[in-house]
Amino acid sequence: MDLPTTDNKIEPVKEEGPLFHCYFCDTEVVHKLAQMFLPGLASTCVDNTTGDPLKTPGSAAVDLRKEMMDYVTQRSESFVAESVILEGGPDGEALEHPIDIVTHFVGEFVNSKRNLLSKVSGWLLSDKREDKIDDFIQEMEMNAFWPLDKREALAKILVKNVDFKSSFHCSMSFNSAQDLSNHVDSCKFRPSIYQNERCNARFSAVYLKEHDSTCVFKIVPCEQKCTESIMRREMDRHCLTVCPMRLVNYPFYVVGCRSSIAQSMIRKHCSDDIESHLLLLLKGIHQEASSEDLKKRVEQLVQVS
Repeated sequence: MDLPTTDNKIEPVKEEGPLFHCYFCDTEVVHKLAQMFLPGLASTCVDNTTGDPLKTPGSAAVDLRKEMMDYVTQRSESFVAESVILEGGPDGEALEHPIDIVTHFVGEFVNSKRNLLSKVSGWLLSDKREDKIDDFIQEMEMNAFWPLDKREALAKILVKNVDFKSSFHCSMSFNSAQDLSNHVDSCKFRPSIYQNERCNARFSAVYLKEHDSTCVFKIVPCEQKCTESIMRREMDRHCLTVCPMRLVNYPFYVVGCRSSIAQSMIRKHCSDDIESHLLLLLKGIHQEASSEDLKKRVEQLVQVS
């Protein structure tokens, strides 16, 4: 395979704008877009070279990558203007989430580069195609053909181009580098470092509280109010299996005690309700005896004990 191992010749698309402009975008959106570019390129390369004995996906990757970057960038630059013309204003319903918009651009490019054999042979629906795409994605990753940081640089530009409402990027600009530096520390789109061990989620500071409330790796107090603190993802298993406050059927359930109590309270329940439990046992053994006789027998047993 003639796939290059580095990406030295292709520079990231350069962004134009104010000299002191905040460069932060929604971290999660940028990361998801960057992850989507590699499968898009792999699909393009595989479908473009299918059936050609003189070409391989790797031999076409360099040129198709550049074409793909140019195409999605140009489409993003004209997206807002086209939406206004088609929908009669920037609030038209056709405008969507940046991920949906850029995914559509990539899909257009992939479709435009399919060769005739790919279009007419049933190749697009074959399992072999999916396997070949997956293999080529892994090969590009192993060879660092299109590194994540460069894909994220492209994603930031695309987000800023299509996000005219500034819902997913910071649009603030400043007159001095110092003013920009002061803003960066408080920008709501600055990347957030989450403190929970094992959590590798990527998101902007504005979503920190939301993520904290749902992060499966966060250590939280037991939902059943025992003294333990449990990782959120392990909470259900803890509550059902080892939590001392989990509800269990009492040992005398089989003879009629229908109490559901916490595991840790079984001893106390046995001690507090010994007379009622003895009465249930005796009723099961001496079914013909009257209740009064059995109660007297219970009193005798308690006194003896």
